[in-house]
Amino acid sequence: MASDGIKGLDVTGKVAVVVGGTSGIGRALALGLAEAGADVVATSRRADHVSEIATQIESFGRRSLALTSDVSDRCSLEKVLEKTISALGEVDILVNCAGITQRVPTLDMEEALWQNILDTNLTGTLRSCQVFGRHMVARGYGRIINIASLTSFVAFYEVAAYSASKAAVASLTKSLAIEWARYGVTVNAIAPGVFRTALNTELLDSSGRGKELLLRTPMGRFGKVEELVGAAIYLASDAASFVTGEILVVDGGFLSSAVNQ
Repeated sequence: MASDGIKGLDVTGKVAVVVGGTSGIGRALALGLAEAGADVVATSRRADHVSEIATQIESFGRRSLALTSDVSDRCSLEKVLEKTISALGEVDILVNCAGITQRVPTLDMEEALWQNILDTNLTGTLRSCQVFGRHMVARGYGRIINIASLTSFVAFYEVAAYSASKAAVASLTKSLAIEWARYGVTVNAIAPGVFRTALNTELLDSSGRGKELLLRTPMGRFGKVEELVGAAIYLASDAASFVTGEILVVDGGFLSSAVNQ
């Protein structure tokens, strides 16, 4: 049994689509899956970004496509699915990484901002799961990985819309998992801790919020986005064939933390 599980920890020859896969965590996961043997389509809104990462994926000897998409536009996701199936045969793995946030006191938050954040983070994830999930259910196989957050479990100050959206992504993940389990489709999520990206470096290094986040992380450092790749490969592989509806936390001990000194 153990040897079968180890053999299953492999994505060689699988086809993955990473939505929001050209920057930050999405980019790291797209490149990590490609290095691990998968053919990967990393899609986002900007044509120059998708072309650049497609070239990098192909440099690993993998197949890729330069396809744009917008999670607010269902038709764009359907086109990614259609073109990926046409060129690569099928979609085995879907990773949903598109997301936005904005810090604002909740009393001052306009409904338009609230709706935009929820439409991208939550409804965008639903759209993607529906589009690609239908294909996976029909063929009787699929691995879906959503991106949750520490805020799926605990509140962060003045990001109520983001926190609500990510709590809902965790709930959606569990709902889809129990609906689609009978069809051979697993639906899980990764909840990253605090990871350094190009967008948050200044906040982490130069603010009281960054100092507090570091203090709350028992490992005493922020994560590197590459440290999420192992979790994604596991959930995308057949080693996780009996794992569904799980939120896999990768946070350096943050959620276990209360008093660290």
